[in-house]
Amino acid sequence: MSVLRFENVSKQYPGGHAALAEVSFDVAEGEMLFVTGHSGAGKSTLLKLIHLSERPTRGAVLFAGRNLLKVRGSRVPLHRREVGAVHQDHRLLTDRSVFENVSLPLILRGERRGDIAKRVREVLARLGLGHRERALPTELSAGEQQRVGIARAIVAEPKLLVADEPTGNLDPTLAAEIMALFASMPERGTSVLVVSHDLALIRRMRKRVLILDHGKLVDDISPADLAE
Repeated sequence: MSVLRFENVSKQYPGGHAALAEVSFDVAEGEMLFVTGHSGAGKSTLLKLIHLSERPTRGAVLFAGRNLLKVRGSRVPLHRREVGAVHQDHRLLTDRSVFENVSLPLILRGERRGDIAKRVREVLARLGLGHRERALPTELSAGEQQRVGIARAIVAEPKLLVADEPTGNLDPTLAAEIMALFASMPERGTSVLVVSHDLALIRRMRKRVLILDHGKLVDDISPADLAE
């Protein structure tokens, strides 16, 4: 069963720029895959459509069987709670501690305080941030901020995790650890879609790869084909 499906999706911006053109693909439940392509290929637009920051000009985006064109108003935040997002700019609340930032998805979901504390500390420990839970984002290094953003995205174990260049500010060792963490998430029921320019990393992971070129999906490479 698919957790995400793009059906002939096109996105055209005012002025005629076609960010995506007739893009179709599925993401299965429990799958991890990568999306790559040159700057301006349409990767960011694809993520915005998943997160409902943008709407397609034509075609349909389906999430867990729901057509996202029909998700409006108060239902938009409900959809976003099911999609964990790791952003390049972290988007952390600078007046809240690391613990408070990571807690937010669980608070919005109405979890009990004791369960929130247990889950947040578990995730922070997995990311090597247990000793930083009281720190403010402004007191953290860029790499630590990135890890806090990842912790916030995965703490609620969403149906789908979308990550935009999640290892950009991390050293190779930590980047490998983060990718290993992402690769383990399908076992917990979370599908993972990673946007990355790091071709060496993509090859090492040996997962399915979608390649965008000027808004078109030009290749869909299976792990077996990637190994070859």
